[in-house]
Amino acid sequence: MKRLAIYCGSASPADPRYIELARSVGEALAQRGIGVVYGGGRLGLMGAVASGALGAGGEVIGVIPEALAGSEVANTDCTELRIVGGMHERKAAFTDLSDGFINLPGGVGTMDEMWEAVSWAQLGYHSNPVGLLNAYGFYDHLIAFNRHMAEVGFVRPAHQGILIAEETLDKLLDRMADYTPHTPIFQMKASDL
Repeated sequence: MKRLAIYCGSASPADPRYIELARSVGEALAQRGIGVVYGGGRLGLMGAVASGALGAGGEVIGVIPEALAGSEVANTDCTELRIVGGMHERKAAFTDLSDGFINLPGGVGTMDEMWEAVSWAQLGYHSNPVGLLNAYGFYDHLIAFNRHMAEVGFVRPAHQGILIAEETLDKLLDRMADYTPHTPIFQMKASDL
């Protein structure tokens, strides 16, 4: 994996562990020679990921919508800052530039990005791993809900391994490196669906 898209919140929660987590993830990826592709912001966890990676000499590509770039939110310290027309272009750029996705804690935007990455993998728009860093149990309920969707039958058995959840970055990266893409819906027969 040469580059990973990092999805995380632009907010700064009161609990400082989240900012420190984001900074340490950016730093650890840079130390492993893995470039960061992220939302291009300088605030919250997004800014901390970029700061950590840049501080460790890593590549950081920010992809930010034009509407946010002009509001003093854009991180001009990035190795490369791409300004795109909107959110659809932003998410397409994340997929085009990355070899996988890691989700750190975040809110609605982070969830949107994560589920789209999973959905696109199911369909066959990409074959990259989607990682969920479940630090501090932040995603416990989401992991349980994903399992529930599978148990009910809304996530096909072939696609139940797309979302990879771990509590530490090292374990998550190891599992992502070992990821074997599953058969996408585009390649399935009607009888398999």
